[in-house]
Amino acid sequence: MSATTVSAVPPLAPTDPRIRVLVADDQPLIRRGMAMLLDAASDIQVVGQAADGMEVVELARRLQPDVVLMDLRMPRQSGVLATREITAALPRTRVMVLTTFDRDDLVFDAVRAGAQAYLLKDASEDEVLDTVRAVHRGESRMTPQIARKVMDQFRLLANHVAQDVTAEDPPACAEPESAEAQEAQEMPDPLTERETVVLDLIAKGQSNRQIAAALNLAEGTVKNHASRIMQKLHANTRTELAVLVLARRKQP
Repeated sequence: MSATTVSAVPPLAPTDPRIRVLVADDQPLIRRGMAMLLDAASDIQVVGQAADGMEVVELARRLQPDVVLMDLRMPRQSGVLATREITAALPRTRVMVLTTFDRDDLVFDAVRAGAQAYLLKDASEDEVLDTVRAVHRGESRMTPQIARKVMDQFRLLANHVAQDVTAEDPPACAEPESAEAQEAQEMPDPLTERETVVLDLIAKGQSNRQIAAALNLAEGTVKNHASRIMQKLHANTRTELAVLVLARRKQP
């Protein structure tokens, strides 16, 4: 299948505040419709369209957009591989997935490749626009179906940890372990009730500001809660939290 690309828009002046977006989808109707939706927003400009994975990588390298709207199933090269190449070569370009597939393996692979958002194509127009803006700000977003998967797996993981702690009583005749060995085997501190609530809202794709408004907290307090959650779960970002939870499900 041959690639089809619209005329590339040259980079904007540094003072132009618009978000420069590259759209990648092998279905012309969806690709053009999404481009029209985004271009209609006053703060967004579509700088190019790509019909397959190889073309979107080539255009991303040339145009260096702020955000790439990425389909996963495309000819010549998948969206997952294209995402991996773009995020490795262009650290300032952020990728958001827009796909019909919500399989756990695809979610996991896309996030591992560097995608910062994962939406399904039944998302509303406002949700797509809001996610483009959020990803441009550096936030991670997930469609509600994906967020529920993450939370289900987190609860499953928490139950497994609790069971492991109960089952792993050391035998009476065991030799005393060194302080270093004991420290290495310590389980993560459990989340507090407030941290559990914050985690639930994070998994639903809410920003710190939205969480602060919902819980009547200062935004700085929410940031502190989020930092402690990441520390306890050994994750550096909200996206990595999703990866850790989904990765647990892939283990036998």
